[in-house]
Amino acid sequence: MQIITIGEILWDVFDQAEYLGGAPLNFSAAAQRLGNQVALVSGVGADPRGNRALESMTMLGLTTEFVQVLRGKDTGTARVTTDSSGNANFFIQRPAAFDQFQIGEGQLTAIAALQPGWIYYGTLAQTHPPALAALDAILQRLPNAKRFYDMNLREGHWNLPLVQRLSRQASILKLNDAEAETLFKLTRPSGNFSLESFSRYWSSTYSIDTICITLGSKGCAVFSQNTLQLFSGFTVKVADTVGAGDAFAAAFLHGRIQGWPIARQAAFANALGALVASRAGATPAWTVDECLKMLADHAG
Repeated sequence: MQIITIGEILWDVFDQAEYLGGAPLNFSAAAQRLGNQVALVSGVGADPRGNRALESMTMLGLTTEFVQVLRGKDTGTARVTTDSSGNANFFIQRPAAFDQFQIGEGQLTAIAALQPGWIYYGTLAQTHPPALAALDAILQRLPNAKRFYDMNLREGHWNLPLVQRLSRQASILKLNDAEAETLFKLTRPSGNFSLESFSRYWSSTYSIDTICITLGSKGCAVFSQNTLQLFSGFTVKVADTVGAGDAFAAAFLHGRIQGWPIARQAAFANALGALVASRAGATPAWTVDECLKMLADHAG
């Protein structure tokens, strides 16, 4: 299945090392490794980090055809700190090259020629008009493609009207439990929050087919066909959580593309998310066989 992703490419900068990241790139790398064909639409600077990003994408098996190199713009960076449990906090330098790429008629024609079945997007890059305009142009050109909105709210880099606008476009929405509670309290201040009350409200308001809520080590909740189901997670020694949610999203969508039942989609996504969390960096080495072994061990 061909998937178009759009959004940020950046470097996650830790105290001792930096790793290529950005949710759309992390998702793209995982989805490609799972056997899908993925094309990422983004921008990098004409600088050493930009050059290394393009080289790394090639090593990950990703095309760089739709990544613009922008002179005078800096490749994105996020300063990352982690707590004792490996949970990450990000300080993202804006504006960056991924905020300022623009899409022309030639690129739109080339993207449409790929006949993608899915379009993946998040929130971060879309807070700047050029990236949002590029997403709108792609969605308008490909009205029959389904849409996966991976919310990924970063403090200071989102607003409610934008989230509502992006939710309205989505076939599948993925977010975490803290984000769900924040959105519910902003939009239903007198209501009683629960995962189910949020899911029913958000799904009906924005006509979303499936809502997937990640719960960290506890697994995930999936709301589909008017029913909320909980699926347990996997216990691993966490190196850091950077990229784990993005791998989860790629695995969940892969299962949907394959036509798997919800339970199998969720279990596979929980396993891959845990596997990535057990290793340093957003796009660590892993194999599908490792993921399947986790599932088999869990079932046994």
